[in-house]
Amino acid sequence: MGRLITIILVTVLVAGCNNAATPVATPQPSPTPHTAVAAAGLQGGDVPASLNPCPGSGPIAIYLTNLAAADPTLAGRMTGQWQQLRAAGAVDGAISLFAADPTACTAQLAATSKIQSAASFIAVFADEGEADRAWESGVFGFVPPPPGEVSPGLVRGTATGLGLSSWTYDHAPVHVACWHRSVFVALLVISNLDANAVKAATAAVDPRLN
Repeated sequence: MGRLITIILVTVLVAGCNNAATPVATPQPSPTPHTAVAAAGLQGGDVPASLNPCPGSGPIAIYLTNLAAADPTLAGRMTGQWQQLRAAGAVDGAISLFAADPTACTAQLAATSKIQSAASFIAVFADEGEADRAWESGVFGFVPPPPGEVSPGLVRGTATGLGLSSWTYDHAPVHVACWHRSVFVALLVISNLDANAVKAATAAVDPRLN
């Protein structure tokens, strides 16, 4: 009887040691969902109070439909440029527009010579590689300058503060920033606003591109 008890105790101890030596799998955290494109772009609090939201802001399809009623030629051109981004892998896109005068809401981006306005376009891709290649090809006609090109107000790369795949153009009254981060490509076009407003806009959008 004593021998049997000893055998049982040894068996339990060995099993306990084996269980202790077996690593327990640590659950992996779920990936953080990407920000929705409509939420990633400029919001009302990101721009000066003098600017009002434009009709057509939101999903890119709504913007293009609204634009077609005001300027079919411009709408056709921008529709073709959106289709190019779709062919490059874009799965969704949204635009946010703010202006001091409604006439700027349906004007070509960066073409408002005197009206204060701010616009952002965000496209999301299936992966970072597609986003980077699409950024390199250009967004709505805004194409990155060749590496090393020197021009007043033009900066490409990390000096922009927006990462390696980025470029900015500052030549009053127009300020442009276009960059790739994560699975997103972002384009900001600011007209007739001061440098502080431009910095505030890019600083608001960039952290949302996760």
